[in-house]
Amino acid sequence: MPEEIEYRVTLRFDPDSKAAVYGYWRDLRTAERKYRARIGESGSHPTAVITLSEHAPDGTEHVLKTWTRAAGETDGPATPTGS
Repeated sequence: MPEEIEYRVTLRFDPDSKAAVYGYWRDLRTAERKYRARIGESGSHPTAVITLSEHAPDGTEHVLKTWTRAAGETDGPATPTGS
């Protein structure tokens, strides 16, 4: 049986830190619900960065969506402030 793509939701309060809260799901709709829930719970924190990403069996990651209080939701990874 081929390995499946997993979707990860990550919450960081310090974008430069490795410390994070995250979860993995195999169903995109479930991962999107969890992503939205994290936005509702923590999205108003001034330094929170919440991402929804796709993880392939070979270890590659593709960021689908990112939420920050400053920029709201964007497609792909967050861009540094002031860029």
